[in-house]
Amino acid sequence: MMSRRKILLLVLGCSTVSLLIHQGAQLSWYPKLFPLSCPPIRDSPPRPKHMTVAFLKTHKTAGTTVQNILFRFAERHNLTVALPHPSCEHQFCYPRNFSAHFVHPATRPPQMLASHLRFDRAELERLMPPGTVYVTILREPAAMFESLFSYYNQYCPAFRRVPNASLEAFLRAPESYYRAGEHFAMFAHNTLAYDLGGDNERSPRDDAAYLAGLIRQVEEVFSLVMIAEYFDESLVLLRRLLAWDLDDVLYAKLNARAASSRLAAIPAALARAARTWNALDAGLYDHFNATFWRRVARAGRACVEREARELREARQRLLRRCFGEEPMLRPAAQIRTKQLQPWQPSRKVDIMGYDLPSGGAGPATEACLKLAMPEVQYSNYLLRKQKRRGGVRARPEPVLDNPPPRPIRVLPRGPQGP
Repeated sequence: MMSRRKILLLVLGCSTVSLLIHQGAQLSWYPKLFPLSCPPIRDSPPRPKHMTVAFLKTHKTAGTTVQNILFRFAERHNLTVALPHPSCEHQFCYPRNFSAHFVHPATRPPQMLASHLRFDRAELERLMPPGTVYVTILREPAAMFESLFSYYNQYCPAFRRVPNASLEAFLRAPESYYRAGEHFAMFAHNTLAYDLGGDNERSPRDDAAYLAGLIRQVEEVFSLVMIAEYFDESLVLLRRLLAWDLDDVLYAKLNARAASSRLAAIPAALARAARTWNALDAGLYDHFNATFWRRVARAGRACVEREARELREARQRLLRRCFGEEPMLRPAAQIRTKQLQPWQPSRKVDIMGYDLPSGGAGPATEACLKLAMPEVQYSNYLLRKQKRRGGVRARPEPVLDNPPPRPIRVLPRGPQGP
Protein backbone atom coordinates (compact mmCIF):
# COMPACT_ATOMS: atom_id res chain seq x y z
CA MET A 1 0.00 0.00 0.00
CA MET A 2 1.30 3.49 -0.86
CA SER A 3 2.20 5.76 2.01
CA ARG A 4 0.28 9.02 2.36
CA ARG A 5 3.50 10.91 1.49
CA LYS A 6 3.96 9.00 -1.79
CA ILE A 7 0.32 9.61 -2.73
CA LEU A 8 0.78 13.33 -2.00
CA LEU A 9 3.88 13.48 -4.19
CA LEU A 10 2.12 11.72 -7.05
CA VAL A 11 -0.81 14.11 -6.82
CA LEU A 12 1.51 17.13 -6.78
CA GLY A 13 3.53 15.89 -9.77
CA CYS A 14 5.57 18.82 -11.05
CA SER A 15 3.76 21.59 -9.21
CA THR A 16 5.81 24.15 -7.38
CA VAL A 17 3.93 23.65 -4.12
CA SER A 18 6.47 23.93 -1.32
CA LEU A 19 6.84 21.07 1.13
CA LEU A 20 8.59 21.35 4.45
CA ILE A 21 9.63 17.91 5.63
CA HIS A 22 12.20 17.21 8.32
CA GLN A 23 14.76 14.56 7.38
CA GLY A 24 17.28 14.84 10.15
CA ALA A 25 18.78 18.26 9.62
CA GLN A 26 17.66 18.45 5.99
CA LEU A 27 14.70 20.48 4.82
CA SER A 28 12.79 19.42 1.73
CA TRP A 29 11.29 22.23 -0.30
CA TYR A 30 9.53 20.55 -3.20
CA PRO A 31 8.34 17.15 -4.41
CA LYS A 32 11.02 14.57 -5.07
CA LEU A 33 9.20 13.04 -8.04
CA PHE A 34 9.01 14.78 -11.41
CA PRO A 35 6.95 12.35 -13.54
CA LEU A 36 5.70 14.99 -15.98
CA SER A 37 8.83 17.11 -16.29
CA CYS A 38 11.80 14.78 -16.51
CA PRO A 39 10.87 11.11 -16.59
CA PRO A 40 13.60 8.53 -16.10
CA ILE A 41 14.66 6.35 -19.01
CA ARG A 42 11.85 3.95 -19.82
CA ASP A 43 12.14 0.44 -18.42
CA SER A 44 15.00 1.58 -16.20
CA PRO A 45 14.55 0.59 -12.53
CA PRO A 46 15.16 3.27 -9.89
CA ARG A 47 18.81 3.51 -8.92
CA PRO A 48 20.04 3.98 -5.36
CA LYS A 49 21.85 7.23 -4.67
CA HIS A 50 25.52 7.04 -5.55
CA MET A 51 27.62 7.56 -2.43
CA THR A 52 31.23 7.70 -3.63
CA VAL A 53 32.26 10.91 -5.38
CA ALA A 54 35.59 12.64 -6.03
CA PHE A 55 35.22 16.28 -7.03
CA LEU A 56 38.26 18.01 -8.50
CA LYS A 57 37.81 21.50 -7.09
CA THR A 58 39.35 23.84 -9.62
CA HIS A 59 40.20 27.44 -8.74
CA LYS A 60 37.73 30.33 -9.13
CA THR A 61 35.07 28.23 -10.86
CA ALA A 62 32.25 28.13 -8.23
CA GLY A 63 33.95 25.03 -6.83
CA THR A 64 33.40 26.10 -3.21
CA THR A 65 29.64 26.02 -3.77
CA VAL A 66 29.85 22.51 -5.25
CA GLN A 67 32.07 21.45 -2.36
CA ASN A 68 29.45 22.66 0.13
CA ILE A 69 26.76 20.62 -1.65
CA LEU A 70 28.93 17.51 -1.36
CA PHE A 71 29.89 18.17 2.27
CA ARG A 72 26.24 18.50 3.27
CA PHE A 73 25.25 15.36 1.37
CA ALA A 74 28.08 13.42 3.01
CA GLU A 75 27.08 14.62 6.46
CA ARG A 76 23.41 13.74 5.98
CA HIS A 77 24.36 10.23 4.88
CA ASN A 78 27.14 9.72 7.44
CA LEU A 79 29.81 9.37 4.74
CA THR A 80 33.52 9.80 5.39
CA VAL A 81 34.98 12.87 3.68
CA ALA A 82 38.67 12.90 2.80
CA LEU A 83 40.18 16.00 4.41
CA PRO A 84 43.71 17.42 4.25
CA HIS A 85 46.42 16.73 6.78
CA PRO A 86 46.98 19.77 9.06
CA SER A 87 50.35 20.43 7.40
CA CYS A 88 48.42 21.08 4.18
CA GLU A 89 45.95 23.59 5.63
CA HIS A 90 42.51 23.13 4.00
CA GLN A 91 43.94 22.03 0.63
CA PHE A 92 45.69 18.75 -0.19
CA CYS A 93 49.15 20.39 -0.15
CA TYR A 94 48.39 22.26 -3.37
CA PRO A 95 50.26 23.12 -5.59
CA ARG A 96 52.13 19.82 -5.16
CA ASN A 97 50.87 16.79 -7.06
CA PHE A 98 48.23 15.03 -4.97
CA SER A 99 49.35 12.15 -2.77
CA ALA A 100 47.21 9.90 -0.60
CA HIS A 101 49.70 10.74 2.19
CA PHE A 102 48.22 14.26 2.25
CA VAL A 103 44.90 12.89 3.59
CA HIS A 104 44.27 13.08 7.34
CA PRO A 105 44.34 9.54 8.81
CA ALA A 106 41.04 10.13 10.63
CA THR A 107 39.34 10.62 7.25
CA ARG A 108 40.45 7.39 5.59
CA PRO A 109 39.14 5.38 3.84
CA PRO A 110 36.92 8.09 2.34
CA GLN A 111 33.73 8.00 0.30
CA MET A 112 33.78 11.67 -0.67
CA LEU A 113 36.55 14.08 -1.66
CA ALA A 114 36.04 17.75 -2.54
CA SER A 115 38.99 19.90 -1.45
CA HIS A 116 41.55 21.60 -3.67
CA LEU A 117 44.27 19.37 -5.10
CA ARG A 118 46.39 18.93 -8.19
CA PHE A 119 45.02 15.91 -10.00
CA ASP A 120 46.98 12.66 -9.93
CA ARG A 121 44.96 9.75 -11.24
CA ALA A 122 47.02 6.94 -9.74
CA GLU A 123 47.07 8.47 -6.25
CA LEU A 124 43.34 9.20 -6.26
CA GLU A 125 42.50 5.69 -7.44
CA ARG A 126 44.71 4.36 -4.64
CA LEU A 127 42.70 6.39 -2.12
CA MET A 128 39.11 6.24 -3.37
CA PRO A 129 37.02 3.04 -3.51
CA PRO A 130 36.19 1.26 -6.79
CA GLY A 131 33.14 2.74 -8.48
CA THR A 132 33.93 6.31 -7.43
CA VAL A 133 32.42 8.89 -9.78
CA TYR A 134 34.84 11.67 -10.75
CA VAL A 135 33.47 15.15 -11.43
CA THR A 136 34.99 18.58 -12.02
CA ILE A 137 33.97 22.08 -13.14
CA LEU A 138 35.41 24.58 -15.65
CA ARG A 139 34.82 28.31 -16.16
CA GLU A 140 35.18 30.57 -19.17
CA PRO A 141 38.92 31.42 -19.12
CA ALA A 142 38.72 35.22 -19.42
CA ALA A 143 36.25 35.53 -16.53
CA MET A 144 38.23 33.01 -14.53
CA PHE A 145 41.52 34.85 -15.12
CA GLU A 146 40.01 38.16 -13.99
CA SER A 147 38.93 36.43 -10.79
CA LEU A 148 42.34 34.81 -10.27
CA PHE A 149 44.11 38.13 -10.85
CA SER A 150 41.94 39.83 -8.24
CA TYR A 151 41.86 37.04 -5.66
CA TYR A 152 45.56 36.07 -5.72
CA ASN A 153 46.99 39.51 -6.42
CA GLN A 154 48.90 39.58 -3.13
CA TYR A 155 50.25 36.00 -3.39
CA CYS A 156 51.24 35.42 -7.00
CA PRO A 157 54.57 37.17 -7.77
CA ALA A 158 53.62 37.66 -11.42
CA PHE A 159 50.59 39.66 -10.34
CA ARG A 160 52.44 41.60 -7.66
CA ARG A 161 54.91 42.93 -10.24
CA VAL A 162 52.20 44.68 -12.25
CA PRO A 163 52.00 48.45 -11.69
CA ASN A 164 48.77 49.57 -10.04
CA ALA A 165 47.48 45.96 -10.00
CA SER A 166 46.30 46.48 -13.58
CA LEU A 167 44.91 43.41 -15.33
CA GLU A 168 45.10 45.28 -18.63
CA ALA A 169 48.81 45.98 -18.10
CA PHE A 170 49.52 42.32 -17.32
CA LEU A 171 47.68 41.02 -20.38
CA ARG A 172 49.33 43.62 -22.63
CA ALA A 173 52.72 41.97 -21.94
CA PRO A 174 52.35 38.91 -19.67
CA GLU A 175 55.87 37.64 -20.36
CA SER A 176 57.22 40.81 -18.71
CA TYR A 177 55.78 39.75 -15.36
CA TYR A 178 55.44 35.98 -15.49
CA ARG A 179 58.22 33.62 -14.37
CA ALA A 180 57.52 29.94 -14.95
CA GLY A 181 58.28 27.75 -11.96
CA GLU A 182 58.16 30.36 -9.23
CA HIS A 183 55.83 29.95 -6.28
CA PHE A 184 52.13 30.22 -7.20
CA ALA A 185 53.01 30.80 -10.86
CA MET A 186 50.19 28.43 -11.83
CA PHE A 187 47.64 31.08 -10.82
CA ALA A 188 48.95 33.31 -13.62
CA HIS A 189 48.96 30.86 -16.53
CA ASN A 190 46.60 28.05 -17.59
CA THR A 191 45.37 27.30 -14.08
CA LEU A 192 42.70 24.84 -15.24
CA ALA A 193 45.28 22.76 -17.08
CA TYR A 194 47.54 22.76 -14.02
CA ASP A 195 44.72 21.72 -11.65
CA LEU A 196 43.85 18.85 -14.02
CA GLY A 197 47.41 17.58 -13.76
CA GLY A 198 48.58 19.00 -17.08
CA ASP A 199 51.63 21.02 -18.05
CA ASN A 200 50.44 24.61 -17.95
CA GLU A 201 53.48 25.81 -19.91
CA ARG A 202 52.48 23.96 -23.09
CA SER A 203 50.84 25.94 -25.88
CA PRO A 204 48.26 24.41 -28.21
CA ARG A 205 49.48 26.79 -30.91
CA ASP A 206 52.86 25.03 -30.82
CA ASP A 207 51.67 21.55 -29.89
CA ALA A 208 48.02 20.84 -30.74
CA ALA A 209 48.53 17.16 -29.94
CA TYR A 210 49.21 17.98 -26.29
CA LEU A 211 45.80 19.64 -25.83
CA ALA A 212 44.09 16.72 -27.57
CA GLY A 213 45.89 14.27 -25.28
CA LEU A 214 44.96 16.22 -22.14
CA ILE A 215 41.31 16.28 -23.24
CA ARG A 216 41.40 12.49 -23.72
CA GLN A 217 42.86 12.01 -20.24
CA VAL A 218 40.12 14.14 -18.68
CA GLU A 219 37.42 12.29 -20.61
CA GLU A 220 38.77 8.92 -19.50
CA VAL A 221 38.43 9.80 -15.81
CA PHE A 222 35.65 12.34 -15.32
CA SER A 223 32.05 11.26 -15.72
CA LEU A 224 30.89 14.88 -15.76
CA VAL A 225 32.63 18.18 -16.48
CA MET A 226 30.33 20.93 -15.24
CA ILE A 227 30.34 24.47 -16.62
CA ALA A 228 30.25 27.34 -14.14
CA GLU A 229 28.32 29.68 -16.48
CA TYR A 230 25.49 27.12 -16.55
CA PHE A 231 25.64 26.17 -12.90
CA ASP A 232 22.03 25.09 -12.37
CA GLU A 233 21.97 23.02 -15.54
CA SER A 234 25.23 21.43 -14.38
CA LEU A 235 23.65 20.50 -11.06
CA VAL A 236 20.71 18.90 -12.86
CA LEU A 237 23.16 16.72 -14.80
CA LEU A 238 25.09 15.98 -11.60
CA ARG A 239 22.04 14.89 -9.67
CA ARG A 240 20.94 12.67 -12.59
CA LEU A 241 24.40 11.12 -12.86
CA LEU A 242 24.40 10.31 -9.13
CA ALA A 243 20.66 9.45 -8.88
CA TRP A 244 20.26 12.18 -6.26
CA ASP A 245 17.17 14.28 -5.60
CA LEU A 246 17.03 17.94 -6.56
CA ASP A 247 16.90 18.56 -2.80
CA ASP A 248 20.43 17.21 -2.60
CA VAL A 249 21.84 19.93 -4.86
CA LEU A 250 20.24 23.03 -3.33
CA TYR A 251 22.86 25.65 -2.56
CA ALA A 252 23.80 29.13 -1.44
CA LYS A 253 26.41 30.96 -3.48
CA LEU A 254 29.71 30.91 -1.58
CA ASN A 255 33.09 32.67 -1.85
CA ALA A 256 31.65 35.42 -4.05
CA ARG A 257 33.46 38.74 -4.42
CA ALA A 258 31.74 42.05 -3.77
CA ALA A 259 30.90 44.11 -6.84
CA SER A 260 33.63 46.58 -5.82
CA SER A 261 36.23 43.78 -6.06
CA ARG A 262 35.53 42.66 -9.63
CA LEU A 263 35.09 44.03 -13.11
CA ALA A 264 31.43 44.54 -13.99
CA ALA A 265 32.19 43.42 -17.54
CA ILE A 266 35.40 42.31 -19.22
CA PRO A 267 36.07 44.33 -22.40
CA ALA A 268 36.19 42.17 -25.52
CA ALA A 269 39.84 43.01 -26.26
CA LEU A 270 40.84 42.08 -22.70
CA ALA A 271 38.89 38.81 -22.91
CA ARG A 272 40.67 37.93 -26.16
CA ALA A 273 44.04 38.67 -24.57
CA ALA A 274 43.19 36.52 -21.54
CA ARG A 275 42.17 33.59 -23.75
CA THR A 276 45.30 33.96 -25.87
CA TRP A 277 47.57 33.95 -22.81
CA ASN A 278 45.63 31.00 -21.34
CA ALA A 279 45.23 29.17 -24.65
CA LEU A 280 45.41 25.72 -23.06
CA ASP A 281 42.59 26.59 -20.67
CA ALA A 282 40.61 28.09 -23.55
CA GLY A 283 40.95 24.87 -25.54
CA LEU A 284 39.84 22.76 -22.59
CA TYR A 285 36.87 25.01 -21.91
CA ASP A 286 35.70 25.20 -25.52
CA HIS A 287 35.81 21.42 -25.87
CA PHE A 288 34.00 20.61 -22.65
CA ASN A 289 31.48 23.40 -23.08
CA ALA A 290 30.52 21.77 -26.40
CA THR A 291 30.34 18.28 -24.87
CA PHE A 292 28.28 19.69 -21.99
CA TRP A 293 25.57 20.89 -24.36
CA ARG A 294 25.60 17.62 -26.26
CA ARG A 295 24.97 15.91 -22.95
CA VAL A 296 22.10 18.31 -22.19
CA ALA A 297 20.61 17.49 -25.61
CA ARG A 298 20.77 13.75 -24.87
CA ALA A 299 19.03 14.30 -21.54
CA GLY A 300 16.39 16.47 -23.24
CA ARG A 301 17.06 20.19 -23.23
CA ALA A 302 13.50 21.16 -22.29
CA CYS A 303 13.61 18.67 -19.45
CA VAL A 304 16.94 19.96 -18.11
CA GLU A 305 15.83 23.59 -18.38
CA ARG A 306 12.62 22.80 -16.51
CA GLU A 307 14.49 21.08 -13.70
CA ALA A 308 16.96 23.97 -13.56
CA ARG A 309 14.05 26.41 -13.25
CA GLU A 310 12.50 24.32 -10.47
CA LEU A 311 15.89 24.23 -8.74
CA ARG A 312 16.20 28.03 -8.90
CA GLU A 313 12.68 28.51 -7.53
CA ALA A 314 13.28 26.08 -4.67
CA ARG A 315 16.64 27.68 -3.94
CA GLN A 316 15.02 31.10 -3.57
CA ARG A 317 12.45 29.67 -1.16
CA LEU A 318 15.24 28.08 0.85
CA LEU A 319 17.32 31.27 0.99
CA ARG A 320 14.29 33.26 2.19
CA ARG A 321 13.52 30.62 4.80
CA CYS A 322 17.11 30.62 6.06
CA PHE A 323 18.22 34.24 5.71
CA GLY A 324 15.06 36.36 5.69
CA GLU A 325 12.57 37.59 3.14
CA GLU A 326 15.26 39.55 1.30
CA PRO A 327 18.34 37.32 1.55
CA MET A 328 21.48 39.19 0.63
CA LEU A 329 25.20 38.59 0.59
CA ARG A 330 27.04 40.71 3.17
CA PRO A 331 30.65 41.81 3.69
CA ALA A 332 32.46 39.70 6.28
CA ALA A 333 32.56 42.63 8.72
CA GLN A 334 28.74 42.70 8.78
CA ILE A 335 28.32 38.96 9.48
CA ARG A 336 27.70 38.39 13.19
CA THR A 337 27.83 34.59 13.09
CA LYS A 338 31.53 33.77 13.35
CA GLN A 339 31.07 30.37 11.68
CA LEU A 340 29.80 32.14 8.55
CA GLN A 341 32.53 34.77 8.17
CA PRO A 342 34.42 34.00 4.94
CA TRP A 343 38.19 34.18 4.74
CA GLN A 344 39.47 37.37 3.12
CA PRO A 345 42.41 36.87 0.72
CA SER A 346 43.59 40.47 1.09
CA ARG A 347 42.44 43.89 2.15
CA LYS A 348 41.82 44.75 -1.50
CA VAL A 349 39.23 41.99 -2.04
CA ASP A 350 35.89 41.65 -0.24
CA ILE A 351 34.50 38.12 -0.05
CA MET A 352 30.80 38.09 0.80
CA GLY A 353 28.66 35.68 2.80
CA TYR A 354 25.28 35.16 4.43
CA ASP A 355 24.28 35.66 8.05
CA LEU A 356 21.56 33.96 10.08
CA PRO A 357 18.70 36.00 11.52
CA SER A 358 19.02 36.43 15.27
CA GLY A 359 17.09 34.14 17.58
CA GLY A 360 17.17 30.98 15.47
CA ALA A 361 17.74 27.52 16.95
CA GLY A 362 17.07 23.87 16.19
CA PRO A 363 17.54 21.55 13.21
CA ALA A 364 16.35 24.10 10.66
CA THR A 365 18.90 26.68 11.88
CA GLU A 366 21.67 24.10 11.80
CA ALA A 367 20.76 23.18 8.22
CA CYS A 368 20.85 26.86 7.23
CA LEU A 369 24.20 27.31 8.98
CA LYS A 370 25.73 24.47 6.97
CA LEU A 371 24.20 25.83 3.75
CA ALA A 372 26.24 29.04 4.05
CA MET A 373 29.30 27.76 5.93
CA PRO A 374 32.58 28.74 4.23
CA GLU A 375 35.12 26.13 3.20
CA VAL A 376 37.63 26.58 6.03
CA GLN A 377 35.03 26.40 8.82
CA TYR A 378 33.17 23.45 7.28
CA SER A 379 36.40 21.51 6.68
CA ASN A 380 37.47 22.06 10.29
CA TYR A 381 34.03 21.07 11.57
CA LEU A 382 33.97 17.85 9.54
CA LEU A 383 37.48 16.94 10.66
CA ARG A 384 36.54 17.35 14.33
CA LYS A 385 33.36 15.34 13.79
CA GLN A 386 35.15 12.51 11.99
CA LYS A 387 37.88 12.41 14.64
CA ARG A 388 35.22 11.94 17.32
CA ARG A 389 33.51 9.26 15.25
CA GLY A 390 36.78 7.37 14.87
CA GLY A 391 37.75 7.66 18.52
CA VAL A 392 40.78 9.29 20.08
CA ARG A 393 44.08 8.27 18.52
CA ALA A 394 46.85 7.42 20.95
CA ARG A 395 49.75 8.32 18.65
CA PRO A 396 50.32 11.84 17.34
CA GLU A 397 49.60 12.66 13.74
CA PRO A 398 52.67 12.30 11.52
CA VAL A 399 54.35 15.43 10.24
CA LEU A 400 54.79 15.51 6.48
CA ASP A 401 58.24 15.94 5.02
CA ASN A 402 58.71 19.16 3.10
CA PRO A 403 55.21 20.61 3.60
CA PRO A 404 54.26 23.43 1.23
CA PRO A 405 54.31 27.03 2.47
CA ARG A 406 51.23 27.86 4.47
CA PRO A 407 48.84 30.30 2.81
CA ILE A 408 48.93 33.76 4.33
CA ARG A 409 45.78 34.39 6.32
CA VAL A 410 44.41 37.86 6.72
CA LEU A 411 43.18 38.88 10.12
CA PRO A 412 39.57 40.11 10.41
CA ARG A 413 39.28 43.75 9.50
CA GLY A 414 39.41 46.16 12.36
CA PRO A 415 37.90 49.63 12.41
CA GLN A 416 38.96 51.56 9.33
CA GLY A 417 40.53 54.97 9.57
CA PRO A 418 39.20 58.06 7.80
